[in-house]
Amino acid sequence: MVQNTSEVAAPSQTPGVGRVLVVVYAILALAAAGRSVFQIIDRFGEAPVAFSLSALSALVYIVATVSLVARGARWYRVAVVTITFELIGVLVIGSITVFAPHLIGLASNDPFGRTATVWSSYGLGYVMIPLVLPILGLLYLRRRRPLPTEAG
Repeated sequence: MVQNTSEVAAPSQTPGVGRVLVVVYAILALAAAGRSVFQIIDRFGEAPVAFSLSALSALVYIVATVSLVARGARWYRVAVVTITFELIGVLVIGSITVFAPHLIGLASNDPFGRTATVWSSYGLGYVMIPLVLPILGLLYLRRRRPLPTEAG
């Protein structure tokens, strides 16, 4: 007997791709959190906006990681919103750091510099993973879109 619920079931996809995506998100979450905590504690006065953006990126990666692991339509929506926000953040902050780094308090656009953020120069300091990851995440979510459960 099938119960009538408001939850949706996700179609089964290649679990390996999802696991790899979650692992990469978790590693990036740890890296971004570690970097932002260090920057804020050690040299917040040098570039407070940039370091706050590093903390924001860490939070985004943490929420994305959790939402990719969790199940259900609500978590699916959280994942889509979070990963879309991440992609917009990488594109906007990446563009600012390349073309006008002074807007967020950076002296240069060096992605490996002392004041760089995770999203500086589109994530060049992290081998462009911050730029590629949300694209892959959104493609994965598109394939994992929840289907309404059968009622009856």
